[in-house]
Order: sequence, then structure tokens, then C-alpha cells
Amino acid sequence: MPLMKFHVLRGRSAAETDRLLDAAHDAMVESFRVPPRDRYQVLNEHEPSHLRALDTGLDIPRTERFVLVEVVSRPRSREAKLAFYDRLCSALRERCGIEPSDVKVSFTQNSDEDWSFGNGQAQFVTGELS
Repeated sequence: MPLMKFHVLRGRSAAETDRLLDAAHDAMVESFRVPPRDRYQVLNEHEPSHLRALDTGLDIPRTERFVLVEVVSRPRSREAKLAFYDRLCSALRERCGIEPSDVKVSFTQNSDEDWSFGNGQAQFVTGELS
């Protein structure tokens, strides 16, 4: 936890995908202080006709390297989220050659009872996780 969902255009190699997911995970661990083994990521590839990402009128250029990141998480502080945006963009630029203008992030917050990591239990509620 958090759960990270990535939406990209089809065509990245396995090595590119690995670098993208690793960079995002490292930014998450550093920004939110989650354990390194707390890794839940899903990458969805889309045909160009099935992914539209404009700039909300901000004149932000987009390319075929665009990445939409959805983060589902327990509540996080404003400071932690802002740090995550910065770290994520820096890591994707350095490790993947993806420009910050090609990164869009959206957070959805939920609560402890919304997570079960297995065995039919809500581990944040039972106290197995904190």
C-alpha cells in the first residue's frame, strides 16, 4: 500500500517498464516512508486511440512518453504528496528519460478498513499493520 496504477501508450520495452516501475516505487518509499516490500503496482498499456491526456489549458506539452499515475492510498500530508510529485518526476526524467511535462498524477484516498492484504483480514484494523 499505496496501490499505484500506471496508464501508458503501448510500446515500451520490458526494461523500460521495469525502470519506470522501479523509479516510481523508490519515489513512493522515500516520500511516504513505506517499507520497500510494500509494493503494489499495475501498468496498463493503451492504444493511442484509447488514451487522451490534454493539459487542462496549462500549455503543458505531451508526447508519446506520457504517463498517467493513479495512487490509491491512506491519507497523506500535503507535504508528502508534493514531495512525491517532485521525486517521481525527477526519478522518471533521470532513469527513464520521461519529461515532467509527460507525468500526470491523481490521488484517491481511503481508510484503514478499505485494505485487505490477504487471508480475509483488514490488517490495518486488526493491528497487524500500522
